[in-house]
Amino acid sequence: MKRILLTSAALTLLAAASPALGADLPMYTKAPAIVAPAYDWSGFYVGVFGGGGFGNHNLNNALGPAGFANYTINYSSTGGIAGGELGYNVQSGNIVVGVEADGFWSGIKGNDVDQFNAGTLPIGSVDATSLRDGFTLRARGGIAVDRLLLFFTGGWAYGELQHTNTDPVFGVDQFNANRSGLTAGGGIAYALTDNLIGKFEYRYYDFGRYERAAPLNGQIPYTVDSTFSVVTLGLDYKFGGPVVAKY
Repeated sequence: MKRILLTSAALTLLAAASPALGADLPMYTKAPAIVAPAYDWSGFYVGVFGGGGFGNHNLNNALGPAGFANYTINYSSTGGIAGGELGYNVQSGNIVVGVEADGFWSGIKGNDVDQFNAGTLPIGSVDATSLRDGFTLRARGGIAVDRLLLFFTGGWAYGELQHTNTDPVFGVDQFNANRSGLTAGGGIAYALTDNLIGKFEYRYYDFGRYERAAPLNGQIPYTVDSTFSVVTLGLDYKFGGPVVAKY
C-alpha cells in the first residue's frame, strides 16, 4: 500500500512539471526548402552559327543617255551564311547586358537576269551582287528568366560585296565594294547546360550605297543600295559565371 501511494505521488509531480519543462525546450523550426539554382548569364563566351538569308538591291542609273536617265531596278539575292562569335555578358537581377563581335562568310547572291528580259545599263546587260563576308561589333541587352534569355542587339557592321556587270558586247566589269553599315536584330537563347547555350537569332544589315563611277566595260555610271535579312541558329560555350542557389 505504501509503495502504491509513493508511485501515485511521483506521477502527479511529473505531470505537474511537464508544461514547465516543455516551455524551456527550444521551438523546432523547419529548414527552408531549397529552390532550384538560378542560372547566371555573366561571363565570357565563344560560339558558332549558321543559317540563311536574303538581300534586296536597288540599282540606279542617274547619268544614262536619253531614255535611260534615272533608270532604277530592284533585284534580290539568297544564300547561306556561317561564322563565329565571341562576347561577354553581365547580369544584374533579370537584366543582362553585354558586347559581342562576330565574323562571317556568306554565299548570299543574286542578279537581275529576270528583270525586263535580262538587263540594265542599258537593257541587255546583267547585274549581279553577292555578299562575300563581313564582321560586326554590337551591344546586347535582354531579360533573363532563369535559363531563358530574350535579347536584342545592334551596332556596327562591315561587309565585302562583289558586283558584276556583264554586257553581251563590251564584256564583264567586276569589282569588290567594302562597305561599313549598321546591323540590328534580336533572338532567344537557352542554356542547355551550365556552359552550352543554344540560340535562334534574326539580324538586319544595311550596307548603304556604293557607286561605280567608271565601269571598265564602258557602261554608264551607276549606284547600288544593298540590305540583307539573316536568320541563324547558334551554339555558344560560356566560361565561368556561377550558378547561384536561391532560397
